[in-house]
Amino acid sequence: MTVRAGGHAASADPALPLTQARALVVEPYVHPDWAAIEQARVFRQSWQLVGSAAEIAGPGDHLAREIAGVPVLVVRQPNGSVQAFHNVCRHRAGPLAACDGKGARALRCRYHGWLYGLDGRLKVAAEMDDAEGFTAAELALEPVRVGVWQGFVFVCLGADAPPLEEILDGIEARMAPTQLAPMAHRRHWRDEIACNWKVYIDNYLEGYHLPFVHPDLARVVSYAEYNSTLAPWYSLQYAPVSGAGDAYGAGEALYYFVYPNFMLNIMPGRLQVNVVTPLGPDRCAVDFDFYYLDQDDVQARVEADLTFTAQIQQEDVAICLQVQKALASGVYRPGRLSPRREAGVWHFQNLLRRAYGWA
Repeated sequence: MTVRAGGHAASADPALPLTQARALVVEPYVHPDWAAIEQARVFRQSWQLVGSAAEIAGPGDHLAREIAGVPVLVVRQPNGSVQAFHNVCRHRAGPLAACDGKGARALRCRYHGWLYGLDGRLKVAAEMDDAEGFTAAELALEPVRVGVWQGFVFVCLGADAPPLEEILDGIEARMAPTQLAPMAHRRHWRDEIACNWKVYIDNYLEGYHLPFVHPDLARVVSYAEYNSTLAPWYSLQYAPVSGAGDAYGAGEALYYFVYPNFMLNIMPGRLQVNVVTPLGPDRCAVDFDFYYLDQDDVQARVEADLTFTAQIQQEDVAICLQVQKALASGVYRPGRLSPRREAGVWHFQNLLRRAYGWA
């Protein structure tokens, strides 16, 4: 099978067993037309993390987001439930909200003032009395699938994606007794990186590079005991951690990657969430959010953690930039994957192959 992006065609790259696997072909990493394929087949068909439930704690609190070019509005309802809609007025495509907000009593289009209830039903459409056959009841905001898990809010534009509970099935049991919802948000930062979004994720999905790229991290995370497991829609890398002063503490590190673009990095008393967003064929953004249990030494731990994470991020970015240049050079041919160390890469790339229609 061939996938065509604009005038460019890439031949099918079928999935192979892990023991026979090669890395994904180069075209999706470098060709500018590939972004449209991934917006339609990957990001519009998957669950996307949009924020925390704590950000929309009260009725009328809302999050305004854009998913794969589609404006989305997530709203806390008076009964405590959460609903999501296209942030697009049914009149002439005006926005209902330009940014996050608190305590809205209704949703008013910022273009012509059409008024919707928090449940998305059209309540007022001024000066439409002369429009024959106009029925407000038929013009509710278009709904979007929404789910809340462990205090985090997700939306999905596609109707065919499995339920959120199915996507994340097994994570709560594995990380028990840890609970993420009680952890408080302490810091956010965003990096923009000159590499394709998949280069950054491929790098995240294996510990193979730890001794060579992250020597300080390799002294904290046990490389010899570093393992991975696979689920239908996510992978888990895990290993014991010790040392690292105030940054990590001692216990077990759980590195979850949930297809297609977010990570849950769970340490004792701490959570780091990463969301990777494509900005172009050779550029992406990574949003980092840090959450901690409320402990006496939490501020010292936050500062130590941020310093250590920034170092690791700099090391990852440096190697990802070099990989992107090599992919774009025209000389690279997909290499064999290590069954022992690169199962997560194989799993992610096979999910992409399926989304592209190759598997």
